[in-house]
Amino acid sequence: MARKEPLVYYQPDIETMSREDLEALQLERLQALVKRVYRKIPFYKESFDKAGVNPEDIKSLADLTKLPFTVKQDMRDAYPFGLFAVPRKDVVRVHCSSGTTGTATVVGYTQKDLENWGDCFARALYGAGCGPDSTLQIAYGYGLFTGGLGAHNGGERAGCTVLPMSTGNTKRQVRLMKDFDVDCLCCTPSYALNIAEVAQEEGYDIHEFPIHAGILGAEPCSEATRAEIEQKMGIQVYDIYGLSEVMGPGVACECEKQHGLHVCEDQFIIEILDPKTLQPVPDGEWGEVVFTTLCKECSPLVRYRTRDISRILVGECECGRTFRRMDRIAGRTDDMMILRGVNVFPSQIEEEIVSFPEIAPQYQLILTTKGTLDHAELRVETVPEFPFDEIRRLEKLKKDLQKALKENLQIAVDVKIVEPKTIERAESKAKRIIDMRENLH
Repeated sequence: MARKEPLVYYQPDIETMSREDLEALQLERLQALVKRVYRKIPFYKESFDKAGVNPEDIKSLADLTKLPFTVKQDMRDAYPFGLFAVPRKDVVRVHCSSGTTGTATVVGYTQKDLENWGDCFARALYGAGCGPDSTLQIAYGYGLFTGGLGAHNGGERAGCTVLPMSTGNTKRQVRLMKDFDVDCLCCTPSYALNIAEVAQEEGYDIHEFPIHAGILGAEPCSEATRAEIEQKMGIQVYDIYGLSEVMGPGVACECEKQHGLHVCEDQFIIEILDPKTLQPVPDGEWGEVVFTTLCKECSPLVRYRTRDISRILVGECECGRTFRRMDRIAGRTDDMMILRGVNVFPSQIEEEIVSFPEIAPQYQLILTTKGTLDHAELRVETVPEFPFDEIRRLEKLKKDLQKALKENLQIAVDVKIVEPKTIERAESKAKRIIDMRENLH
């Protein structure tokens, strides 16, 4: 399918605002924010007082660094509504994390919060060439996870026809994608690959479908994986970023240039900090992403440490949007694995896997302990057309992948090649790493 030209900007006055005007708006909103949270949320009054900072001290954007951080544990400690800044009668929706690793983090939204969130996602849709004449298929999960309803709100704000599929029932996803002339798919990268595989199995040529765009998020997507999805589906893939604590999907999104995600800077201030010193790093350098929400009424956050690793891309984008761009997420400070003393991110492993055309982009890394040492087994599938019964070719493929991992990541990995469709497919976030080590790092 030919790629579609992007539409005009969804909110041109905001998306192309001069840096001077944008920074003036940010400062005005930041000053209002710190006064409000100090007055309305006991946690922030205590936090600011402990740090020796008063809302009146914020006279410039540079003064943001005077404010203390907020971390996920602070949100857990405030469970359920301790960080709400509005009375319960003004809360129209609540989302929260699964809580599988502890107490859930709870985020509330006023009607205005939902409108702002929808506008942020709608900007992404317009950048992907989708608007009132488009049909949007949402295969993110609906419910307490922000993905499904976040994309849904954005689709409606952008004037799209919204098809709220949620996850699962992949054969039906494919059939309705064809029958309903879907223009854009919203889901995780791993589920997009699953949909492409099922379409092929069902005898469809997905390249003949009208679909031209995919807004894919909720899990890391390397450049190689993006290329794989674009090739298999004949679409342009746009990376979208968000997290429920800050808002949900739409905090930042790629434009048609596919070179960095434009941060909605009228709504958020982004900082990139050295994870060890917590000091700002220059643009272009990698560090931990920290967000301050400028407009959230119910659940505002000041300097929230996301644990995500990214960087600010230097220079202006050719698309004309003036929001700064963050690079795709390289990993998380808390999903970095230490294998025999070597720091490794899952995204680095994925880059090596997808560089082999004989291997499908589905994998699992099983981490165990052998004696006192870490042991890593990487399970990968061959593509369906690979002659799996040719033992010599299988052995060569295995050795080549092991060599690539050793040379590029400096880690020794046992590679186990399995037949196509052996590794369980994900309908939401893929579980790539299974850590069964006795003494977790």
